[in-house]
Amino acid sequence: MRVAVVHDWLVVNGGAEKVLREILEVFPEADIFTLVDFLTPKDRLDILKRKKTTTSFIQKLPFAKGAFRNYLPLFPRAIESLDLSSYNLIISSSWAVAKGVRRGKNQTHICYCHTPIRYAWDLYTEYTENLKQPKKFMVQKSLEYIRRWDIDSLDRIDHFIANSNFVKERIKRIYKRDAVVINPPVDIKKFRLYTKKENFYLTASRLVPYKKTKLIVEAFNRMPNRNLIVIGSGDEFENIKDISKPNIKLLGYVDSEILIDYMQRAKAFIYGAIEDFGIVPIEAMACGTPVIALGYGGIRDSLIDGLNGIFFKEQTINDIIHSIDKFESMSFNFEAISSSVERFSIERFRREFKSFIERSLS
Repeated sequence: MRVAVVHDWLVVNGGAEKVLREILEVFPEADIFTLVDFLTPKDRLDILKRKKTTTSFIQKLPFAKGAFRNYLPLFPRAIESLDLSSYNLIISSSWAVAKGVRRGKNQTHICYCHTPIRYAWDLYTEYTENLKQPKKFMVQKSLEYIRRWDIDSLDRIDHFIANSNFVKERIKRIYKRDAVVINPPVDIKKFRLYTKKENFYLTASRLVPYKKTKLIVEAFNRMPNRNLIVIGSGDEFENIKDISKPNIKLLGYVDSEILIDYMQRAKAFIYGAIEDFGIVPIEAMACGTPVIALGYGGIRDSLIDGLNGIFFKEQTINDIIHSIDKFESMSFNFEAISSSVERFSIERFRREFKSFIERSLS
């Protein structure tokens, strides 16, 4: 059996790429297709080992390395241009257009869906409302075209896998299709249990608006007796640095060993984003560290209120402050927290994914 794995694009080593890496562990002989591939040698070795990729024509367009997203209107045509006609099984790892590859009658296409295209569906208004004309008109027309194509290409998919129950509901609402949930793999063995917690809270993510790190910092600005460590870099770094009071320490980007050390010692990990799944909070829990998170999104697959953390209701300063006040009055079993996320292991993902593929083909 010849297997093709299609991934939207390869530019960073993020959560979707961790899924891709494990899919390739299950199917080591698979060939890899993607819109563009600009991975660093280090990330390439980690994700793809030494395998080569086949890219679309966008790879060779002007300024593609730094601005390939500007070619969004061409993404459908580019993904359809990939020739997968000689393969028996197509596996797409898709949060954008990878699921829209063309397939023949005698091919099986299974889509591991990280989410339907967020900026064309759930975040359409957020992406377009603050744009100025004529750019706003052009972006709106492009996204409307993407939405039509997204629906029209659904018949190319035989089976959907969702990475969380949150995404499963999105697939049902937007695509009117059913999906089985197989949560992404988390390297929980790397994030070891540590029970000697210290008097600081931790948040770690890319410092971009939807992660709500600035909101968390603003909440801690009103709690000068509580310490917060912020790990990560991004567009909001300087702004967050400017507003942070003395009880807040920004470390910027750090190596994984330093991140794990802070995760292990933190009193709690704060998480304010709406995510499709949320790997980082599970890594914190694997360290025995409770998580304080917004009670919406993929985090609900892993956080059990009162066992390994607590939820807050809204993305507001007052809700974050209230949740931390509540947390301070509670006690947690660090061993139980760590044990609660063992079900998200890499081995579990490989086993469930392989089993689903085998059932689908039979």
